[in-house]
Amino acid sequence: MAEGENKLKLYSYWKSSCSFRIRIALNLKGLEYQYIPVNLLKGEQFSPEFQKLNPIGYVPVLVDGDMIISDSFAIFMYLEEKYPQHPLLPSDLAKKALNFQAANIVSSSIQPLQNLAVLKYIEEKVSPDEKIPWTKFHIEKGFEALGKLLKDHAGKYATGDEVSMADLFLAPQILAGIERFNVDMAKFPLLSRLNEAYSELPEFQNAKPENQPDAPSA
Repeated sequence: MAEGENKLKLYSYWKSSCSFRIRIALNLKGLEYQYIPVNLLKGEQFSPEFQKLNPIGYVPVLVDGDMIISDSFAIFMYLEEKYPQHPLLPSDLAKKALNFQAANIVSSSIQPLQNLAVLKYIEEKVSPDEKIPWTKFHIEKGFEALGKLLKDHAGKYATGDEVSMADLFLAPQILAGIERFNVDMAKFPLLSRLNEAYSELPEFQNAKPENQPDAPSA
């Protein structure tokens, strides 16, 4: 078998926060992967080739041999079971449930409401001026909930002193809130502190949008 044929393949878009989560997970687990860019602005997610991988047309998609997994939550759970090195879910059941709750607030109650398709719909059907207020409302609502959920559990990171699943979902969302939607993080001191902690981790920094091969050149 040719060298590299068994390498993981990640279909990703540089700016996608869902892809960002998985890039962090792969980095933390020390897994090499082939980065395959999917340009969402050009509509490459609607190509027949990509639709075979994920019929709904979203990134990321992970290919591991014969396995094809889409959706960042599903990919994370697959990686955690298939590649148990550097576990990202605590063994303690209560802490594990806390991680699921925090990750789900991001993946269900914040990120879907700011994705490209939703913002395009609002721009076309409502008004271009409503895109940012809409997004900030939902991000801030989610950030407020996350602060309340984590305030009695956070250590250096979201649910303690070890990086866990919640951090992988929080980091890209916090960054998007700051850089793309101008969220005032002074309202969310716990999340601001976590963001500073993430900035010290090379696995997080290397996964950032601007460090991806398909990011526009400066």
